Amino acid sequence: MLSSVPSRRRTRVLTALLAAALLPASACAVANSDGAGDAGAADGSTLRIVLAQEPPTLEPCESSLTSTGVVVRSNISEPLIERDPTTGELDPLLSTGWRQTGPTTWTFDIRSGVRFHNGAPFTAEDAAFSIDRAVNSDLACNVDGYVFEDEELGVEATSPTSLTVTTAEPDPILPLRLSFVEIVPRGTSTEAKVREPVGTGPYAIAGWQTGVSITLHRNENYWGEQPSFPVVRYVWRSESSVRAAMIAKGEADVSTGLDPEDATEENSIAYPNNETTALRLDGTQAPLDDIRVRKAIGLVIDRQAIARTLFDGLGEPAAQLVPDGVVGYNPALKAQAPDLGAARALVEQARADGAPLDREITLVARNDQFPRVAETAEALQYQLAQLGLNVRILMTDTAAHLQYQLRPFPENVGPVALLIMHGNQAGDAAFTTSQYLVSDGPQSTFGTRELDARIDAAEKLSGQARQNAFAAVLADQNETVAQYAYLAHMRGLLGIGDSVEYEPNPATGDELRLADVRPAKGQGR
Repeated sequence: MLSSVPSRRRTRVLTALLAAALLPASACAVANSDGAGDAGAADGSTLRIVLAQEPPTLEPCESSLTSTGVVVRSNISEPLIERDPTTGELDPLLSTGWRQTGPTTWTFDIRSGVRFHNGAPFTAEDAAFSIDRAVNSDLACNVDGYVFEDEELGVEATSPTSLTVTTAEPDPILPLRLSFVEIVPRGTSTEAKVREPVGTGPYAIAGWQTGVSITLHRNENYWGEQPSFPVVRYVWRSESSVRAAMIAKGEADVSTGLDPEDATEENSIAYPNNETTALRLDGTQAPLDDIRVRKAIGLVIDRQAIARTLFDGLGEPAAQLVPDGVVGYNPALKAQAPDLGAARALVEQARADGAPLDREITLVARNDQFPRVAETAEALQYQLAQLGLNVRILMTDTAAHLQYQLRPFPENVGPVALLIMHGNQAGDAAFTTSQYLVSDGPQSTFGTRELDARIDAAEKLSGQARQNAFAAVLADQNETVAQYAYLAHMRGLLGIGDSVEYEPNPATGDELRLADVRPAKGQGR
């Protein structure tokens, strides 16, 4: 419950928010099975997947983008190493083994007998080319900035089956970073990103009809175990209700990202999706430049009520930016119940010292960021108002939200509380701290030299020492910086029909591995 509100008024607030969230969607026609843009008939050989949006590209070096990776990663193209999304262990794929052979050098053994979809043999030279193209070129690949932080790598194929990679500084998680580099053949353009790539994966692109569908055919010469379905067909529908209806009517086998109001026990499975929602507080602008105000915001938010009422229980109240299972997750950090009295005391201390608490704060959120995002913003606005803070809501599209999310940030917009949704796909806190916590991080508004130094030191460690160091960093951020007021570790809803069997995992929203989808028992393929 919103503990800062008298009981009857509190009930009215939650009821109003819930009612707004549950307004029935406008009627939508579900595509007929013979339509050109449909997922296809249930012919026993085609796996039919409906996405929330058409991928902007299938370029492998952009596969850390969810909308691209959900189709490409380990399906069309493959990395040298694959991270098990459940255990976090690194598994051999196009590399059969790896070892650190110097303080800044790693050596990778390259799998023999692998061919690309075009029939060309895969060798260490292709691996070296792919890493160089994704990380060292001017293509501005998403994987370069997100995974490698724009660092240059030294790459050399020392034989057809051996590769060395050298970093400027010791990097104990280089194999993990390389699990994000999808391998393409030498000769792939280094001047422009490709639309339809050639890879080594269990599926090859058979056709992409823009605005309609993408079709993959099984790679009959695949080096590994053959997947169950000879054909995979992707279509996209932006409305969750339509995707859910396609599952219910047997017009699709799998659907990404259902909204809670469209999901049932019969048509969906809930799963932890590595996403964490939070408010990023711009500590460069008054009154958010006062740590007492930032901490007060963290104290007044009723995470339990938001998770239970607006997220339909599909969120676990959070006290840090990474969920359990990520290296560096701190189990000692617990989401606290709201404490309005303590929060108001901090605000009054700031007021007494001259903090301009009447200055308008803009709470920026993105349309369709997650289900009931607008209602969540309204609930946050109401809760912050209990501190006497003047908050207005600005709902944006994706492009406008990115302007607030990434450096360089908009100027002359005053104090901003940005509603973010952060997914740590890689399973290591370094990918969070380098983006969101260091002073000059691409998605960080400020920080401290002390925290920066602790992050830098943690990145050089491995094993339990690395875990302990990053756990301490996350705790220190909460105490000395407080850039974030956390909401919840989220759970996704995967639509799935009774024609297939698939167990979603924390990476499902980013990389839906087709080889893991099988026909339901009793249904041949």
